[in-house]
Amino acid sequence: MAHPVKDQMKYWGIATAIFMLAMWYLGDVILPFVLGGAIAYFLDPVADKLENLGCSRALATTIITVVAVVIFVLMILLVVPTLINQAIALFEVAPQLFQDLQAFLAERFPQALDEGSTLRQSLLSIGETIRAKGGELLSSVLSSASSIINIVVLFLIVPVVAFYLLLDWDNMTARIYTLLPRDHALTVRELASQIDQTLAAFIRGMGTVCLILGTYYAIALMLVGLQFGLVVGFIAGLITFIPYVGALVGGALAIGLGLFQFWGDWVSLGLVAGIFVIGQVLEGNVLTPKLVGSSVGLHPVWLLLALSVFGSLFGFVGMLVAVPVAAALGVIIRFLIGQYLGSKLYYGLEPDEQSED
Repeated sequence: MAHPVKDQMKYWGIATAIFMLAMWYLGDVILPFVLGGAIAYFLDPVADKLENLGCSRALATTIITVVAVVIFVLMILLVVPTLINQAIALFEVAPQLFQDLQAFLAERFPQALDEGSTLRQSLLSIGETIRAKGGELLSSVLSSASSIINIVVLFLIVPVVAFYLLLDWDNMTARIYTLLPRDHALTVRELASQIDQTLAAFIRGMGTVCLILGTYYAIALMLVGLQFGLVVGFIAGLITFIPYVGALVGGALAIGLGLFQFWGDWVSLGLVAGIFVIGQVLEGNVLTPKLVGSSVGLHPVWLLLALSVFGSLFGFVGMLVAVPVAAALGVIIRFLIGQYLGSKLYYGLEPDEQSED
């Protein structure tokens, strides 16, 4: 016999409180384990496919780890230094870009940029703020000894955690299923399956789309000759999970930078704009339908709310946990709505039941 609803709510409330307290007090400590779990979850389908090809789980995990380490080392050696240098250079040149924009506007709209005008002061203030805050942030992150130590520790622990979690993933999930309450095991497994489908569509599918488009934008913009093409491509790929926003923000930033660099060279400006048009076409007609599907089940507004709330409460760890928590809450809310729509609370009492009352 199942526990009364009141007792179940109490137990789940206690479990939620413990989870929140652990996130609050142990955020930095559990960060490597959260990252390792996310990586293991992302790579589990790859390990399953290698097993289907005849590899043992240990061999499949080893192959994935070796390939991942090689790719990561190549990125550290080839991509990350260029990305950091371009980001620092962009922050440093921001005031000059805004001064050039001010001169451009002053030439064509002199009344709007009189001495002491609000627009003039705003442009100067924005440029100086970007240079001061952006440069200060990057310098502090890169020069802080504690930050460097934390990053080194992170890079050492995360691969180990991901390796062992990936190795034992199937055994762990099977063990968890055996611990489910017998009265609700089928319902919990169904909800867990829906949560997994939502996460798979978003994290694996949308994550792959962001990676492909970010790489495409960065390489294409650098081939065209845009000075900060790698940074722009990284930003555009990072926010591609929000429909149309990645292409719009990245395109606006790239075209804005291109206007200063390629002014008068309309072919280069057209190529910059064409890169984002092609990227949007690929995303809408090829990548998203093939890798994500028609319905993710995780609305961008709901995701942004979860990222904002968990990020403000628990920092970077909260932002990592926000996606699975948002997916779980979305599935549970849809389940509760389905229960409500099939209940007497929605349909009301039958006529014979009303007469008995």
